Amino acid sequence: MQVNDALINSLAELACLEFSAAEKEDIKNDLERMISFVEKLKEIDTTGVEPLMHMGSEMNVFREDEIGQSMERKDALANAPASDALYFKVPKVIRNPADKE
Repeated sequence: MQVNDALINSLAELACLEFSAAEKEDIKNDLERMISFVEKLKEIDTTGVEPLMHMGSEMNVFREDEIGQSMERKDALANAPASDALYFKVPKVIRNPADKE
């Protein structure tokens, strides 16, 4: 893969970023180094090596579901900064785009 100004400009546009000429040159050098590293990996003989699906030999290590002691609602809400009789109250974090700020 050839790293040229057109590629850098295309990547910058896709990422909605703007770079100076010096920054583009630095990015070009970095990309060339990364690509040469990946190309170097292609030289490794992987004949007979199975693809790695998981980092460890253990799979699906889950705990058993056990019914345990649960907390009463009034106890759970006792330390809440804000609540009503049934629920925790939290500040609104999602706004309607139609709402004016």
